[in-house]
Amino acid sequence: MMRLSRVPLLLLLFWSLTLEAQGQRFTPRNPECIAPAGAGGGWDFTCRSAAQFLYELKLVPQPIRVTNMVGGGGGVAYTHVVTQRSADPNLIVAASPATTVRLAQGQFGRYTERDVRWLGAVAADFGLLAVRGDAPWKTLGEFLEAWKADPTKIAISGGSAVGGQDHMKVLLLARAAGIPLRSVRYVPYDGGGEALTALLGGFVQAFAGDASETRGQLEAGAVRVLATLSDRRLGGPYQRIPTAKELGYDVSWVVWRGFYVGKEIPADAYDFWSQALLRLARSPEWSRFLAQSSLEPLVQVGAPFHVFIDRQVADFRRLSRELGLIR
Repeated sequence: MMRLSRVPLLLLLFWSLTLEAQGQRFTPRNPECIAPAGAGGGWDFTCRSAAQFLYELKLVPQPIRVTNMVGGGGGVAYTHVVTQRSADPNLIVAASPATTVRLAQGQFGRYTERDVRWLGAVAADFGLLAVRGDAPWKTLGEFLEAWKADPTKIAISGGSAVGGQDHMKVLLLARAAGIPLRSVRYVPYDGGGEALTALLGGFVQAFAGDASETRGQLEAGAVRVLATLSDRRLGGPYQRIPTAKELGYDVSWVVWRGFYVGKEIPADAYDFWSQALLRLARSPEWSRFLAQSSLEPLVQVGAPFHVFIDRQVADFRRLSRELGLIR
């Protein structure tokens, strides 16, 4: 019994010595990934997928625990990291444009994009608009016609807070279709899983989400995707679904899937996680997983990702003003 119980510790020691021999000093202990929303949504998907492959590919020595931290469109998790775990080298946090939208709008209180360190992005997801499988609308055109005729009868769910990325998808579609933005009924939920459940339960008429989180329900026939918000058609079950651009509505929404860490973590810890994400993103196993999940490759890690985040926050601040979400 003693020998069996010591095996994980011996493996961890061997793994640590191997990294030290390669010049890598930091080794994570009890690593954790925070998904800033409930189970079933994009952040949860990001954490669990990356955690699984990072461990299976032996890029981390121990399984990564996933913690769902709901609230404030990601603000609760952001505040938690900034105020309590800024120096925790064992923590990574899932992020996406939902994070940068809220930062652009000042929705995380006094905290800004400079209060964390941006680690990297490892995949690209895409927005979409879906209705129930038994809904009366067969096409995006039919849905928009009904929406425009009486906006009060159409409620659309999303996994982000009011003003967040799913809300912005809805507003962009409404603007392209000539629907008054003030008449839009958007119903926010804590994560795409809850928002999709609301659609399936008949509490809303449509769902603004992402391809990865919707794929299972699409394949089961429970939902009908009216259009994707990608620049070209996606593969797998989405290959027959037109893009909004194809249908004459110039709306696209690319969802990077990535992570941030505490601002005060040691340099070697940041380097460790950066290299782990790079190796993950470049592995054939991850590439196959992306294809199976209706995702596309996207690799941006370290300093270039910081530049990207700064630009996106500025772009979203401008767009938020255009849509009347901020002044």
